[in-house]
Amino acid sequence: MYVETQAIARKPITVPALKVMKREGRKIVALTAYDASFAHQLEVAGIDLVLVGDSLGMVVQGHDSTLPVTLDDMVYHCTMVCRGLRASMLVADLPFMSYRNIGHALQASARLMAEGGAVMVKLEGAGWVCEIIQHLAEREVPVCAHLGLTPQSVHKLGGYRVQGRDEETAEHLLVEARAVQQAGASLLVLEAVPATLAQRISHELVIPTIGIGAGADCDGQILVLYDILGITPGKRPRFSKDFLHDHGSIQEALRAYAEDVRSSRFPTPDHCY
Repeated sequence: MYVETQAIARKPITVPALKVMKREGRKIVALTAYDASFAHQLEVAGIDLVLVGDSLGMVVQGHDSTLPVTLDDMVYHCTMVCRGLRASMLVADLPFMSYRNIGHALQASARLMAEGGAVMVKLEGAGWVCEIIQHLAEREVPVCAHLGLTPQSVHKLGGYRVQGRDEETAEHLLVEARAVQQAGASLLVLEAVPATLAQRISHELVIPTIGIGAGADCDGQILVLYDILGITPGKRPRFSKDFLHDHGSIQEALRAYAEDVRSSRFPTPDHCY
């Protein structure tokens, strides 16, 4: 059992609180986590939103994509991360094909929330996915949408490539962003899209946007924890930054990341497209 006094005393982050943060211009600080010990470190550092991402397939399990991650994997890691949190909001990815229809989406979401302790589930795409978002939202399941570079579509996209560079695809992404909001999403992750497009989407939508390689004008930022600690094997994405390199401890690196996001010092143009 973690000692409560180690963590900063703060109110739990709720779904309505995220909208208030957007309205007041306060940046949302988010990171991934996959176990209780790291989750506790994020809690102490005052991270607002903790995502159990299917990125665990790559950074924890050693796969070359997120596709092999199972729902059981996600529930298992969620239960661990949940034990390390108190005020930070826990969000969990719905893994590949777990939301292929409404029935599977409801069952998977129920497991992530009831067993795993998640407050919100995240899923990728728009189009037919909007129907899934609508059904989940109508059944009191908070949903985070994910547009731009969607890792579960890596084969269709032809790799991990920036999305929305030309006028046609940029307009399509804007239409998709409106659609997921209309369907009932409470939050939107924008990954690897040009900063000017992310700014346009963020200003138009009522729901908060969380950027990862999408510029500083999103309502918040998220990175993979292992990237900011410099321990991800191989080449890291352009939009990531090793915060541990310039700081003396993991906790100092986490606090530096949080401070840089809240003060809009991160991301810089070097981390954007």
